[in-house]
Amino acid sequence: MQGNRVIGEAAIRAGCRFYAGYPITPQNELTEYMADNMRRTKDGTFIQAESEIAAINMVLGAAAAGARAMTSSSSPGISLKQEGISSLAADELPAVIVNIMRGGPGLGNILPSQGDYFQATRGGGHGDYRTIVLAPASVQELADLTMDAFDLADRYRNPVLILADGMMGQMSEPVEFSEPAPRQYPECYVLNGRGKGKSKFIRGLILDAIRMEEHNWKLYRKYQVITQKEVRFETFWTDDAEILIVAYGTAARIAKGAIKRSREMGIPVGLIRPITLWPFPMEVIRSFAERVDNFLVFEMNTGQMVEDVQLALGGIGKVQFYGRPGGVIPTPAELAKVIAHHARKK
Repeated sequence: MQGNRVIGEAAIRAGCRFYAGYPITPQNELTEYMADNMRRTKDGTFIQAESEIAAINMVLGAAAAGARAMTSSSSPGISLKQEGISSLAADELPAVIVNIMRGGPGLGNILPSQGDYFQATRGGGHGDYRTIVLAPASVQELADLTMDAFDLADRYRNPVLILADGMMGQMSEPVEFSEPAPRQYPECYVLNGRGKGKSKFIRGLILDAIRMEEHNWKLYRKYQVITQKEVRFETFWTDDAEILIVAYGTAARIAKGAIKRSREMGIPVGLIRPITLWPFPMEVIRSFAERVDNFLVFEMNTGQMVEDVQLALGGIGKVQFYGRPGGVIPTPAELAKVIAHHARKK
């Protein structure tokens, strides 16, 4: 099944009952799938909004009413959604946002890229807020992490971003859909009528400075809990590695092929793959620095995750970078040559 459509199917099975989006390549099959299949549900709603800005704010409204809600776009479209994502975080509302990345900056092209790492992990919008960022590396993980994204959004009442790219969205692979967990979330915030209690308010506009400060610290404490509990990663042939590649998503798949070639040449190299780009697996990378001092960050951009790896290592070890931006897809053979070069220099 194609990756874009897998996200849609996983979302519907996970209980997504509201989708608003606006067409942009290379994620259009996801929007098309939701248009065709939301009608399978009794209470599902699909809206092709008039813009990306409208779509994210429709999602905010649906989330405030208690629906599991999702939107999707690609790179420049996600840029337009940033104010709405910041508002979702401020209002503490759960939502899932999918970014099928393309080449940039600007309109760029429709080829696979990883140029939106900073946008995803640094917030993208204004203010002190964070989004949980999940980085799948296969069509199967697109299914699994989409379901997880809705659970994480509910658990922390926070937007969750799925960060994939055009290659992953367009490729087809075998996939199995797991049974979704029953939805568990606090309904106290849902705007479904006053009932017998006090009136309910959801707002991000807090004009009193002290109260706004208190709200910021409340959000900060929640983000601290997330960094302690929700870090996800994969290691690949790291037990005896003397060089460690750090890569995510499609780049990590390429890296695995390059590592197999390098091992055949006798080069002891392994992989650390962050699955959560935020929270980033800082402690995991730092723990490897006790015996490995050569790290190679591999991305399909000009080197954005390098900063997080350097922060994780805190000045220990040597961090080098190799990448291809703008939609160029490196091959395993190409990366294997880079690994061999670094091994000789080491």
